[in-house]
Amino acid sequence: MKKFWSEFKSFAMRGNVVDLAVGVVIGTAFGKIVSSLVADILMPILSLITGRVNIASLSAVIPASINGGKPIVLSYGTFLQSIIDFLAIAFAIFLMIKVINRFQKKEEKPAAPGREELLLTEIRDLLKEQNEKSAE
Repeated sequence: MKKFWSEFKSFAMRGNVVDLAVGVVIGTAFGKIVSSLVADILMPILSLITGRVNIASLSAVIPASINGGKPIVLSYGTFLQSIIDFLAIAFAIFLMIKVINRFQKKEEKPAAPGREELLLTEIRDLLKEQNEKSAE
């Protein structure tokens, strides 16, 4: 039993699990920001463009084929609203990632070539010189 708990503890405390937990927490907070952006900014603008039409209430009624049966209601407006919500959220995330990437690009510095790269460059240059001498 001690071995089991020891293995579980080492699994739970690995870097990947902790990183994943941090990612989930930050993702939840980021989700709230995106939801607010969509609900409070993008959807009101979209409402102005569409003339304040409530798409979610659109539906079609199919009469019952059996006498006394209930008609079937196809709420395609809810489906369309879900598609619009998805596109708005995807667009908001796209815009936020673009802004985040701009800040990250400014902070990144080009990496200095490593020891292996320098050696490979020297070998390439020596081979090039040898090929030029043998061609003459």
